[in-house]
Amino acid sequence: MGGDDARLRAVVSLAQTMAAAHTPRGSWRAAALGACEALGGSFAALSVWERGPGRLRVLVNAGQRADGEEEFPEAETYPVHQFPEITEFLHEQWAGGGEPDAWVETADGAADAGAAAGVREYGSGYGRERVAALRRRGRGCCVVAPIVLHGRAWGELYVARPVGAPVFGREDADFATVLAAVVAAGISQTERLEEVRKLAFTDPLTGLANRRAVDVRLDEAVERHRADGAVVSLVVCDLNGLKQVNDTHGHAVGDRLLERFGSVLSRCGAMLPGALAARLGGDEFCLLTVGPEVDDVVRVATELCERAAELELGDGVACGIASTGDPIGPVVSARRLFRLADAAQYRAKAARSVKPVVAGRDGEVIRLADSPPRSPHDRRHLRGSRP
Repeated sequence: MGGDDARLRAVVSLAQTMAAAHTPRGSWRAAALGACEALGGSFAALSVWERGPGRLRVLVNAGQRADGEEEFPEAETYPVHQFPEITEFLHEQWAGGGEPDAWVETADGAADAGAAAGVREYGSGYGRERVAALRRRGRGCCVVAPIVLHGRAWGELYVARPVGAPVFGREDADFATVLAAVVAAGISQTERLEEVRKLAFTDPLTGLANRRAVDVRLDEAVERHRADGAVVSLVVCDLNGLKQVNDTHGHAVGDRLLERFGSVLSRCGAMLPGALAARLGGDEFCLLTVGPEVDDVVRVATELCERAAELELGDGVACGIASTGDPIGPVVSARRLFRLADAAQYRAKAARSVKPVVAGRDGEVIRLADSPPRSPHDRRHLRGSRP
């Protein structure tokens, strides 16, 4: 009964830890560590089956990692033909509604492990890659549990023990099957939360980031600038002529213009590593970068203006730039950088400039941003919070 109680507590702990995770990586790590501890393993991994490229991609390696194993590997993948059980055995066994069972592999190979260890014998070629991997990494055995999500094979949970440790048995494999079901439920919850988060930080019309996403990223960027001097640049754009398009052709045509400009902004932003392209609301957009030199940002913003001028029915874009890479004074808050970029954009709009106006390369822009707003129209462009 004591063993059953311990395993029940392990199941509850695994579910609670995954539920408390705030990010996919946190959830993956909680799943691997929880399963590793519950099964008395020394190492655990969680992998996803990516059907398009036909590969198993490792999401997390937890516990006692071997040389070359990273906790969150960027490119640890394996062709599924090396692990045919994930594609063939699973579909054969549970396509009719059955539950996929976990199985055990040993460094000695399935033939020597015997049924008492809970090893499945797949026949020609099955298990060879796993056996080779166990030997290569100094592990004695592993239990592999398929993870099923929404009625489809999603991936696998893998827990290993070192050479010399007791080999996993049939009861361990059965318990791993239970743990995999708990992990599947946790992953499903994480995916739902990520979708909600994505919607919360995404503009529904253009698919770009929204104001909330910019606020969060800009605060983080300014903190990084204050910590290590990273160059932070903000490009603020106002799409010209949107009201006239809406009044003349209707809001559906205006929305298409917004979408097209959003695509142009995304394409240009891709030229700057790590740039965030966003729609702030209405006809206002922005591009936020951390790291790229300001001259590169100005070059891309200039191309953005040129491409925007080519959009059908549009009237170009007013573009302002503020960057910590220019002499704009201390930037101690996200609000100050936003006000500077906004003021530069206002100057560009007032002058009907076909190129960006850059704060710090025009002293009047800085004075405009730092002085009190002088009219309701100015206040709209110099506000500290976004529309």
